[in-house]
Amino acid sequence: MLRVTFIGTASARPTVSRNTSAIAVQREGQLHLFDCGEGTQRQMMRYGVGFTVSEIYVTHMHADHYLGTVGLLRTLSLQGREQPLAIYTPAGGAELMRTAVGLELDEFSFPVQIAPLEPPATVRQAGYSVEAYAVDHPGRANGYVLREDARPGRFHPEQARALGVPEGPLFGRLQRGEIVRLEGGGEIHPEQVMGPPRPGRTVVYTGDTRPCEATVEVASRCDLLIHEATFSEAELERAQRTGHTTARQAAELARRAGVQRLVLTHLSARYSERPQVLEREARQACSGACEVMVAYDGLTIEIPLHD
Repeated sequence: MLRVTFIGTASARPTVSRNTSAIAVQREGQLHLFDCGEGTQRQMMRYGVGFTVSEIYVTHMHADHYLGTVGLLRTLSLQGREQPLAIYTPAGGAELMRTAVGLELDEFSFPVQIAPLEPPATVRQAGYSVEAYAVDHPGRANGYVLREDARPGRFHPEQARALGVPEGPLFGRLQRGEIVRLEGGGEIHPEQVMGPPRPGRTVVYTGDTRPCEATVEVASRCDLLIHEATFSEAELERAQRTGHTTARQAAELARRAGVQRLVLTHLSARYSERPQVLEREARQACSGACEVMVAYDGLTIEIPLHD
């Protein structure tokens, strides 16, 4: 299971219908937060993602992307949490995060580990990784890539039987990539009975950024690209000046990268209740090359396995 829930989709400040930036990604039993704007813990309760978060990945140290961390940690502590929690920041952001967390005078009930991730740093998990890459936004800012390892190809039992492999434990060993030896002395290699490896799934989250080539590279043919779209094309100059992206620019980038699905987030308050403006621009620019939509608080997307 790989599920993405949009906890907050507004830029800079919350609106009536949109909270500030936060995205929950659940993979099997692991829960990760990407950004943690103010009020994130309430949004997590509202949308049912739970509080078993093990890592928080902050894209940059602007308040609307990390200010909710202190409140979330306090909530977890009041619930009696004991498991450690890791917070990753862009380079240079760890001290600011430590200062913010230190504003909570009571000692937390669990260890909090804060560390910078300087691209191309990678955090390894069981079966996947989270990679940091540099984006184009004032100050130091990271985008993040959740990339699954390739899965083994399909096992073909009829081929194994034809090669004299008896059904049972030897089938399992071949599926695990082990060479098996038959009673007659022959060897059977996994590639003789397994199909080609199947690619894992990839989710890319840009955080705040101008359009940049690094995103085109890391998002190549990814399953889901979550790209900021703070402004419409009518405010192109402002987007460039403030380090942001228009919906059209995000879609053009997604088309070049060959992504399967583009979801726009980090909307300026002026589009909070009329996101159709941004979606229309993005769809026109994408020209049907990928699925396009504008995120809203509570949107949940499940990404299927590749067969």
